[in-house]
Amino acid sequence: MADKRQIKKSINTIKRVKTWQLIVVLLLGVFITATFLRLNNIEMSNRREAVIRADTQGDHETVQDRLYDLQRYSSQHMNANTGIFYLEDSYKRASKKAYDHAAASASKYGNIYKKAQEVCQPKFTAWSMAYVNCTRDELAKYPASSAMLNGVDGPSPSLYRHNFSSPSWSPDFAGYSLLACLAVALVIVVRLITLGVLQFLLKRHYRGV
Repeated sequence: MADKRQIKKSINTIKRVKTWQLIVVLLLGVFITATFLRLNNIEMSNRREAVIRADTQGDHETVQDRLYDLQRYSSQHMNANTGIFYLEDSYKRASKKAYDHAAASASKYGNIYKKAQEVCQPKFTAWSMAYVNCTRDELAKYPASSAMLNGVDGPSPSLYRHNFSSPSWSPDFAGYSLLACLAVALVIVVRLITLGVLQFLLKRHYRGV
């Protein structure tokens, strides 16, 4: 009889907190966790945009500072993967520098690069591959110069490609919220299992009477 009373007491103690109440708490925790994860992603996006803006402005030191800030943030926060992105303007500037250096050196026939620029610059408002092709076409009129320019090795695109990954869990608001959700979910599972076991023992006790 004492065992029966103890089992009923344990069941009543567990039932003081309803399962639906725990489920409501869990759903609220999931919403909060999703919100913090979204905020982490937004902060990452803002930092990535700052890198792109610095790259467009052409300040190399600022680009490196923004890249470091982005890498550090992504490595310390969940849901902050940057995905693959390119520093297109930095690549274009490096390519132009290599090309201009080679073109300026190809001066056997006089300042032919200047002549090519005089033809191509009015056609294009900014440096681009179309501008490069135009310049090559003009310089191709001078075989020795054309051969030199065709041997130019531009910068590797991989040097201007970046992809920073975030951890599976991080000690921030999102990480702690996720742990809280897991704890509540565990409590729900353990509660249901415990109630099932106690009710089984109680029914078994009645059959033994």
